[in-house]
Amino acid sequence: MTGFTPIEALIGGTLIGLSVFIFLAASGRVTGISGIFGGLIPPTGGGFSWRLAFIVGLVGGVVLYRLAGGPLTDIQITPSMPVLVVGGLLVGFGARLGSGCTSGHAICGIGRLSLRSTVATIVFMAAAIATVFVVRHMAGG
Repeated sequence: MTGFTPIEALIGGTLIGLSVFIFLAASGRVTGISGIFGGLIPPTGGGFSWRLAFIVGLVGGVVLYRLAGGPLTDIQITPSMPVLVVGGLLVGFGARLGSGCTSGHAICGIGRLSLRSTVATIVFMAAAIATVFVVRHMAGG
């Protein structure tokens, strides 16, 4: 990370919150990405079209941003492919086990004052903090 950008963070957070609210008000559904994406694999009859449109919109937003001249931040992915695959599988398993992902619980659930989502988010954050501590300070990463 190169800098602290509170104005951009406030604008981005506001847009995410507004989008989640509009989606909930219009469809009665929570904007949990793992649930939306999970409904595409395998394709189910009900809701396939809106789920696909949602995912295409996520990717399309980046494309539009780039076409408008927005820069992409350079990132370096240092772990090996097996570590990335195992990490991805663990995240998917955790999202399934926790009945949702961070976006569904933290952004949507806490905003709806859901106790289950609040607890899930605390567990997610505690696990993330513990993982970073172990990898950076105990495993020499």
